[in-house]
Amino acid sequence: MTIAHPAYSTKSCRYGAESLREAALLIRAGEPVAVPTETVYGLAADATDNNAVAAIYSAKGRPSFNPLIVHVADIAMAERLADFSPVACVLADRFWPGPLTMVLPVRADSGLSPLVTAGLPTVALRLPAHPAMRALIRESSTPLAAPSANRSGSISPTRAEHVLASLDGKIRMILDEGPTSEGLESTIAAPEADRVRLLRPGPVTAAMLEDATGLPVITGAAEHKIEAPGQLESHYAPSKPVRLNALRAEKDEYLIGFGLMPCHINLSQEADMREAAALLFAALHIADASAATRIAVAPIPQDGIGAAINDRLRRAAA
Repeated sequence: MTIAHPAYSTKSCRYGAESLREAALLIRAGEPVAVPTETVYGLAADATDNNAVAAIYSAKGRPSFNPLIVHVADIAMAERLADFSPVACVLADRFWPGPLTMVLPVRADSGLSPLVTAGLPTVALRLPAHPAMRALIRESSTPLAAPSANRSGSISPTRAEHVLASLDGKIRMILDEGPTSEGLESTIAAPEADRVRLLRPGPVTAAMLEDATGLPVITGAAEHKIEAPGQLESHYAPSKPVRLNALRAEKDEYLIGFGLMPCHINLSQEADMREAAALLFAALHIADASAATRIAVAPIPQDGIGAAINDRLRRAAA
């Protein structure tokens, strides 16, 4: 006989000293908590606790071969978890705190749960810029594993209400600090001695990585393996079919526009790429909740952060 466990009562609390203390108590008790970063809302739990990390996978319905990003409060904490090469140090100096995740060799004495690395010899590390996430890491006194706070494979959350719509009853608490600023998940890069491998495009572009290191930036994972989050072919997906590079809406389509054009919602009438990135997931949530049965998205240029926007759209449409 299977015993049905009662769903949690999920509460959304405005970020502040009291809600931060409550969130840290939940983290220390092995519970995941949704918390904003500058990229998207993350589902954070103690990265050193097997049961806590398993609770993330369970709440999200996430495949366990997909590794998690570990968030740290400062460089010293990061250096206790992974080995930093000279190239990694250059990237940390330039882009941390910020929306860059680095895949680095995990230290044997890191204390991290093996579930975080999905059995790989590397760990994905990020020092986020958002004060709420960094305060929660400090208050919890532990590095936090934190994938996006949504059901696995669905649209990433850039607001607390997106988290609630996806994970209501699956987690106890959401820290609400309004919309995220970047709106796209972090860039993931694997620094090597003579090159940087770009595993997931994001707000830190390939050109920025090249400029910082003076090294060539190549795209793709080694031997087409899953090395980092966000590499699954179908990801960030709404419940409705998505058509890309659409110049007009067909019957039963909700059109997400870019630049001056007739559409239902516009990512940026001024064709501002950063504005488009910040609004992308919110627009997909709105389109998914509309009466239309399909979603269409206007062409987005590939340059700069456009590479990251198009990466997310291609996976959403897969």
